Amino acid sequence: MASTEVLQADVLVIGWGLAGLVATAEAVSAGKRVILLDQEPRSNLGGQAWWSFGGLFLVDSPEQRRMGVRDSLALAEQDWWGTAGFDRPEDLWPRRWAEAYLDFAAGEKRAWLRGKGMSFFPVVGWAERGGYGATGPGNSVPRFHITWGTGPGVVAPFLRDVERAEAEGRVTILPRHRVTGLLPRDGAIGGAEGQILAPSGSARGRPSSREVVADFQITAGATIVASGGIGGNHDLVRQAWPDRLGTPPERMLAGVPAYVDGSMMQTAAASGARVINSDRMWHYVEGLHNVDPVWPAHGIRILPGPSSLWLDARGTRLPVPLYPGFDTLGTLAHLRRTGFDHSWFVLSSRIVEKEFTLSGSEQNPDLTGKDLPLLIRSRLGKGAAGPVQAFLDHGEDFVVRDTLDDLIAGMQALPGGDVLDGAQVRREVEARDREVENPFTKDAQIAMLRSARAFRGDRLIRTAAPHRLLDPKAGPLIAVRLGVVTRKTLGGIETDLDGRALGEGGSAVPGLFAAGEASGFGGGGVHGYRALEGTFLGGCLFSGRAAGRGAAAAV
Repeated sequence: MASTEVLQADVLVIGWGLAGLVATAEAVSAGKRVILLDQEPRSNLGGQAWWSFGGLFLVDSPEQRRMGVRDSLALAEQDWWGTAGFDRPEDLWPRRWAEAYLDFAAGEKRAWLRGKGMSFFPVVGWAERGGYGATGPGNSVPRFHITWGTGPGVVAPFLRDVERAEAEGRVTILPRHRVTGLLPRDGAIGGAEGQILAPSGSARGRPSSREVVADFQITAGATIVASGGIGGNHDLVRQAWPDRLGTPPERMLAGVPAYVDGSMMQTAAASGARVINSDRMWHYVEGLHNVDPVWPAHGIRILPGPSSLWLDARGTRLPVPLYPGFDTLGTLAHLRRTGFDHSWFVLSSRIVEKEFTLSGSEQNPDLTGKDLPLLIRSRLGKGAAGPVQAFLDHGEDFVVRDTLDDLIAGMQALPGGDVLDGAQVRREVEARDREVENPFTKDAQIAMLRSARAFRGDRLIRTAAPHRLLDPKAGPLIAVRLGVVTRKTLGGIETDLDGRALGEGGSAVPGLFAAGEASGFGGGGVHGYRALEGTFLGGCLFSGRAAGRGAAAAV
C-alpha cells in the first residue's frame, strides 16, 4: 500500500450531494479553502439529488398565486406542526429548524434560487394532501414546485460554482476517499482520516470497487458531515424501524444507491456528536421494480394522482383517507399491519395517461431536458408518457387486460397474487363504480376527486375526470403491484441553526458541523415524524447553506 496522503484545508466537506455542494459553495464564497471528498467516483457528483424529481416546497409563491392558490406562512406553519407531530425533548432543535425553514420557504428561498439561475414549472403540484382535519397532517394547498430541469437542474448552479472554484484552485475535489474516522485536535474535531479506494469508471449510481489502495489524512479548521442517510442499507433500515409503522418488510426496493449506508452518522457519533430520532424515517409504498435498474433492487416510485383504487394484498380497499398521494406514512403503517409486503392499484387507461408520473430525473426526460415540445406531447397529449408506457409494456409489476375477470387472473398470476380474493376485488370495483355515476356520493375518495379538480393544475394535467373503471371507453384496465421503496432518514446528527453538531448536554462539538440528510435535514429531524414533500431537497439547500456559512465563520 502507498504512503499516507496528507492534506490541509480551512473547511473539509464530507459528501458531495446537494447539501455538500451548497456548503462548499458557501464556504468558498466566504473566502475559505475547501476540500470536498466522497467515496464514489466523480461521476456521482450531486449525489441523490441528481436522481430526484426536483420538487421544492415554497410558500405563497408567484406560481401558486397564478394558479389561484392562496397560501400563507401561518397556513404552512399549521400544516408543518400538524404533520411533524413534535413531541420529544429531542425536538427542541428540530422545531427551531422548522421555524427557520418555514420563514426561508416563505421568504428569500425562491429569490435566492432564481438568482442562481433556477426556474420552476408553472403548474404547482399537490403532494401529501392529508385528508384529515385542518390541524392534521398534510398540505392544505399545492406547494410542490417542480424545478425546470428536475434534480439535475437543482444541482447545476451549485456544481457550477464548486467546479469554477476548483478551476481557480480554491476547492479540491477528491473522489474515492472514504472517511473512517474524525481527527481530534486540541479538544476539537480537526479533520478526518480514511482510505483511498481504487479508481473506478463506474457510471452514476452504479456499484463501485471497495479495493483500498492508500490511506489519507486531512486536517481542517472545520469539518462538515454531509454524507446522507441509511436508505441504501436495508439491514440498518430494519434495525431502526419503529413499532408504530408495523413490522419491517422482508423485501424492499431501494430508492437510493447502495452507498447511502449511514456510515458517517455512526462515525460522527463515535466522535461525540449526538444522533437523535433514528426511528423516524420516510419510505414510499408505491414502489415498482425499475425496468432498467441502475443499482441493485432499484425501485421507482409512482407519483400518483388521486383516482386509483388502492387495495391491500387480499383485495380489500384501503380505509379513509388512505388514497394515492394523501398520507404516505399513514398508508405505510396500515399496509405493514396486513402481513404482506405488497398492495395494488386498480385503474383505467384514462387514469394512467393523466395521473401517472414516475419519480426521478431519468423518468421525466421532458422536464429534465427542458424540452417544451416533448413536455406538451407527454403531459397534454393522448396516451401514457413514454417512460410510463415502458413500464406498462415491460414492467414486472403491471397487468393490462380488457376485462375485470382477466385482470384479476393476471394479478393472481404474479408473485404474491395467490392471496388475492378475486371476488373481493370485484365487489370493491363495482361498488366504487356505482358511486361515481351520480353527482352525489358517500364515497370520500370520489368527493375528494371532484374537489381536487377545482384546482386548475389538477384539472389540467394531474387528475382524470371521475369515471367508471369498468367503462369500456376508459380501458383497458390496469393493475399495478406496489412494494415498499426506501428513501429518507428523518433523524440524524443534532445541530444548532449554524449547523454545528451538538453532543450530549447540548453543547457544540468544536470544529464539527453537519448538513443534509445526515443531520435529519436540519437539527436532527426538521420534519418530525412526517414530511410535506418538496422539503428534502429544500432541507439540503437550507442546512447546507447554514453549515457552509457556520463553518466558514468558525475558521
